[in-house]
Amino acid sequence: MNNSEATSKKKSKDFKTTIGGQALIEGIMMRGPKKMAVVVRGKDGIVEKVEDLNPIKNRIKILGFPFIRGIVNFGSSMAIGMRAMMFSADYLPEEEQENPSKLDMWIERKLGTEKGEKAIVAIAAVLGVALSVALFMLLPTFLAGFVTNFIEHPILRNLIEGVLRITIFLTYLALTSRMTQIRRVWAYHGAEHKAIYCYEKRLPLTVENVRSQSPLHPRCGTSFLFIVMLVSILVFSFTTWDSLLLRFALRIALLPVVVSISYEIIQLAGRYDNFLTRIISAPGKALQNFTTREPDDDMIEVAIKAIEHVIPEDESQAEW
Repeated sequence: MNNSEATSKKKSKDFKTTIGGQALIEGIMMRGPKKMAVVVRGKDGIVEKVEDLNPIKNRIKILGFPFIRGIVNFGSSMAIGMRAMMFSADYLPEEEQENPSKLDMWIERKLGTEKGEKAIVAIAAVLGVALSVALFMLLPTFLAGFVTNFIEHPILRNLIEGVLRITIFLTYLALTSRMTQIRRVWAYHGAEHKAIYCYEKRLPLTVENVRSQSPLHPRCGTSFLFIVMLVSILVFSFTTWDSLLLRFALRIALLPVVVSISYEIIQLAGRYDNFLTRIISAPGKALQNFTTREPDDDMIEVAIKAIEHVIPEDESQAEW
């Protein structure tokens, strides 16, 4: 092997990207270091929207520090995801657009069509977060309260609560993965992962190259959520069991701490490839069998266009 080949292989091994995405019903939102792209396949073909990004952590340096950046990135992802949903909503299947709910029509009458659509998406996002917190954080806490009279050790109580939380999460994934529309979202999710893998391996972004990649990625949101549940068992073990309302309040108050720790763990797993990080990534990647599906070539084409828009011109900007 000559020196240039060795250097090329080393660069390929050391190269890490900050690109990540989100599957939409008929498309993909892809976010890079400098840009965000939403690519949607509508009835008339592929539609694209690209925006420049200026993350707040670049303007306020402390927000990019470890154990702070996790909650900042989570909030930023929520905001970007809402904008992507607003754009992609215009390209939903016609039958869904033609049958709005009474609440949707009432909001649009009060606020007007454009403001009404934005309000509907914002309300949906807020309700989605609230439902997730209630289902995966508060419900397990409530159910675990029934063991109070039988088990006194707080760590064991929190372990039982954690098992309940993971069980509810797995049940939710198993049930939603059977829904026809959600299966299509999971297929776009698989296309997104395959495209990112192809880029990280520095292969040409062609349908053939992307198709051959794995749909399971260590930095997936599914992996992140599973790590959140594991970390919550440890963090919540330091809280009281005096009353249900107090436990609810502490769970919500400590959620930013759990998210921040989990973010650093998922970053570690994505940055290095060794025995420890493969162990960390294994449960989340196994769960991705619920949240990813093999995409068709049309979906792969959407993923390729999305990632091409956000690849930085300067390779050094794609470092962790």
